Amino acid sequence: MPDGWVKNIPQDQALATAAAAHMPEGKVNIPFNPIVINTGSKLVLIDTGYGPNIGPTVGILPVHLAAAGIDSKSIDTVVLSHLHPDHINGVKTKDGVIAFPNAEHKVPAQDWAFWMSEDNAAKADSQMMKNYFANVRKVLGDIADKVTKYEWGKEVAPGIIALETPGHTPGHTSFAVASGNAKMLVQSDVTNIPEFFLRNPDWHVAYDIDPVKAAQTRHKFYDMAAAEKTLIAGFHFAFPSQGYVEKDGNGYRLVPIRWNPVL
Repeated sequence: MPDGWVKNIPQDQALATAAAAHMPEGKVNIPFNPIVINTGSKLVLIDTGYGPNIGPTVGILPVHLAAAGIDSKSIDTVVLSHLHPDHINGVKTKDGVIAFPNAEHKVPAQDWAFWMSEDNAAKADSQMMKNYFANVRKVLGDIADKVTKYEWGKEVAPGIIALETPGHTPGHTSFAVASGNAKMLVQSDVTNIPEFFLRNPDWHVAYDIDPVKAAQTRHKFYDMAAAEKTLIAGFHFAFPSQGYVEKDGNGYRLVPIRWNPVL
């Protein structure tokens, strides 16, 4: 856990929180969970993970897709919730070619405008932000003419509505997935790992571009999810990355669903 990973609490408190969640001493474990939705007519992949060039425990989405019986060529739509590297780098293979060659690639219009702005890139005030701007151009710049920009409140695929959840990035998007009477919220990065930022929604993770707005979004989103008792899928939740949220004092708690190995 780097210093300042949680920006508005002492490092000792952040380390103690990790220890209380039984994470390795001095470290924080962050899961990465892209999600595939079969709409009945389309196979939709929401976010693509970190891609193949980071290390042995990340970038293995293609392996897991194959284990689930899904050919990467059968993905019809790739929807990116926002343009951070752990969500977009899997768009390409290790050789730099499109990982999902038959898919339409969709990005939030607000995030595209922000990250592709030369003025914004010139104003980047940290190495992390400079790296983010460069990475978006590296991954998506050469396929910009093939990328579709989507707007909040619209369908990105049958039964999947884009929800306005900014703060983490200017165009950060979550999704409401409906099938008959059933509903699920794909929360993307409304919170990073729930042991920290679901329990403590006013804590500021280093990756939030507008941490105050991100905290406001967390309260609004989780108040809605708790009131409606809606199932949530979280990109940084532990596998199988789904559960229900309940109000708990000034924060929330996650009630994870049990993993059923039998399909």
